[in-house]
Amino acid sequence: MKRSIRLAIVGILVAVPSWLLAQERGGDYDHASVGIFADYLSFSPTTPNINFVGFGARTAFNVGHHTQLEAEMAYDFQRSFTTNCSGNCVPGVTFVTTRIRPLTGLFGPKFETPGKIKFFATGKVGFVRFSESSAPVTLGNFGNAVSGVGGPGTHLALYPGAGFEGFWGAFGLRLEAGDEIYLNNGTFHNLRVTFGLQFRF
Repeated sequence: MKRSIRLAIVGILVAVPSWLLAQERGGDYDHASVGIFADYLSFSPTTPNINFVGFGARTAFNVGHHTQLEAEMAYDFQRSFTTNCSGNCVPGVTFVTTRIRPLTGLFGPKFETPGKIKFFATGKVGFVRFSESSAPVTLGNFGNAVSGVGGPGTHLALYPGAGFEGFWGAFGLRLEAGDEIYLNNGTFHNLRVTFGLQFRF
């Protein structure tokens, strides 16, 4: 029994590198990809801008050799910022905490160049929802933000963006930047940058 287990382990250790090498040389990664990322959003309607930081996840399905349909969602944490008081107040810097937590959901096509290092451009449509909470970030708060989509504080969002991603076999890194535009009695432009890990299969 022990000998059979050892032979099985040796067989796996020999087969896995061979499989990975075959995938690297001519692997079939033209099905789909998933990823996680850190999210930065410069919220421009306020003065000064509020720089939100959060996390997100995305998934994409290939519809051609260089075209994917991609969906993603990101949740940003509450942030503290400073204001400089002058005029009819005590001069100085004041720290203020915003209770706003943006939740963004986007869907649309992504067009990329061939090769291990790919340049891509994307145009997506979706929503951004601004929820308010002073509680610590938990899965429950995230769930409440998701369940509230469509209610007050939810706005139509458009997102043109571009970036680079590089793959080594099935794993890769992706950097993207774009303009998250939302409509609310006017058009508001907000710089958005994401960076994270990708897995393709």
